[in-house]
Amino acid sequence: MTATAPQAVTIDVWSDVMCPWCIIGYKQLQTGLATLDGEIAAEIRWHPFELNPDMPPEGEDSAAHIARKYGRTPAEAEAGRERMSSIAEAAGYSFRYTGEGDPPPQRMRNTFLAHKLLTHTLAAHGPQAQTRLKLALFDAHFQQRRDVGDVEVLADIYAALGLPRHEAEVAFADPVLGERVRAEEAQAWDMNISGVPAMLVNGKYLIPGAQDPEAYANILRRVAAREAQLGER
Repeated sequence: MTATAPQAVTIDVWSDVMCPWCIIGYKQLQTGLATLDGEIAAEIRWHPFELNPDMPPEGEDSAAHIARKYGRTPAEAEAGRERMSSIAEAAGYSFRYTGEGDPPPQRMRNTFLAHKLLTHTLAAHGPQAQTRLKLALFDAHFQQRRDVGDVEVLADIYAALGLPRHEAEVAFADPVLGERVRAEEAQAWDMNISGVPAMLVNGKYLIPGAQDPEAYANILRRVAAREAQLGER
């Protein structure tokens, strides 16, 4: 008997490098997809969403940012961080500092240039390379406390993945890439995406927020079945 090939789906993810729920959601998605091995083969593409588009170049202390933006006390913010860290650990990701010495204060950063580089990488090198860059940016921000709004830091991360450093330098200065980032952000708002992560499966089915692995698996299985029915008509 000939084995049935996995059904191919595309998953477009609107996300920000500053968003802890985005890396949690991705890890949960990967766990869900692992349970669908042999059933579904997913191609993941990342799209821009800036949680803080007006963030200045110097950034802002994360604790102060949370207090200002959400009106939380320091104790409430710390409790929220601990809860999120526990959820991340369970999902297979750690927010713990991995650099040398004492961890520097974590800061929120402007991510427009990071989104330009991610958009370029998808166009020039494909979705797998883009995902490798996205994960490296998450690690740089959450685990290494690097400034992912800085052109030199971004170019270093890009080159460390074996990609040509000069491409990053060209991408930062490319106005067309900037227009594409703005257009994809506008597309998110047109779809009523006001928070991330948000995943669009096969350009039709929107999954908002970070879901449990079982939820991702069930949704993707239903989408695949629905698409197969439509294909038979």
